[in-house]
Amino acid sequence: MSPPPPSRRAPAGPEGAITRGTTNTNRLRRVDRWIAEQPAFRRAVDPFVVDLGYGASGVTAFELATRLRRRRPDVEVLGLEIDPARVRTADAQLAELRAGRSHFAVDTPVAFARGGFEVPTAGRRPAIVRAFNVLRQYGEEEVAAAWTRMTDRLAPGGLLVEGTCDELGRIASWAGVTAEGPRTFTISLRLRELERPSVVAERLPKALIHRNVPGERVHELLLSLDRAWAQAAPLSVYGPAQRWIEVAGRLRDEGWPVRDGIRRWRLGELTLDWAAVAPPG
Repeated sequence: MSPPPPSRRAPAGPEGAITRGTTNTNRLRRVDRWIAEQPAFRRAVDPFVVDLGYGASGVTAFELATRLRRRRPDVEVLGLEIDPARVRTADAQLAELRAGRSHFAVDTPVAFARGGFEVPTAGRRPAIVRAFNVLRQYGEEEVAAAWTRMTDRLAPGGLLVEGTCDELGRIASWAGVTAEGPRTFTISLRLRELERPSVVAERLPKALIHRNVPGERVHELLLSLDRAWAQAAPLSVYGPAQRWIEVAGRLRDEGWPVRDGIRRWRLGELTLDWAAVAPPG
């Protein structure tokens, strides 16, 4: 598969298009805590992580490094952006951090550079590439090539985490992609005041967002989630987490390949085999 076409490339080399750059503190906390538990990160010989397309501020890279450091003190994070102005902004923020004028630790293991889907790392192969809210402006037909370009840069056993979320990080979903292709699909929701799980429909990864129509597996999943959420309503008296745990169990009983267990489910998280939602063909 080829990389994104030249019309999608920013001037002077990096592959891809400049995103809107929306960045909010704690926006990516849900995906960060998921990454921290993945074997691709926990067992990595070199826990080198790339935050691809971090946006107008370097804060998501600082947060990623802070959260992952609790699991692997030897983690290192590289934030990559196509827009050189954003790299300059992040470098200025990093200088403030190193000077102790930030609430992040002065030794937070982060650096910034310019780059896109080619993931330039001077030959070092990342265990994880997190590319969040990056592919929303692309066509569905461009996703596979972008995935391939990024996974080609991974270390053996590495993982690309590609997805999207709302501006506050309360609704998120992502794909876990290896060099062999997509392996998992995860939904993560703020359960308090959640009306129905299908609210995630507008925040599906680009590979799925246009597939939420009758006859597609992701559409069937969202219908099953909403039905199970409604059926589990009596458990609301014990809290929304207990209700979501019941939902996950119901889906598993229906034959959906739900992964993990109660410890992850109580976070409002649900991970399934990608095959369960993969578009046909």
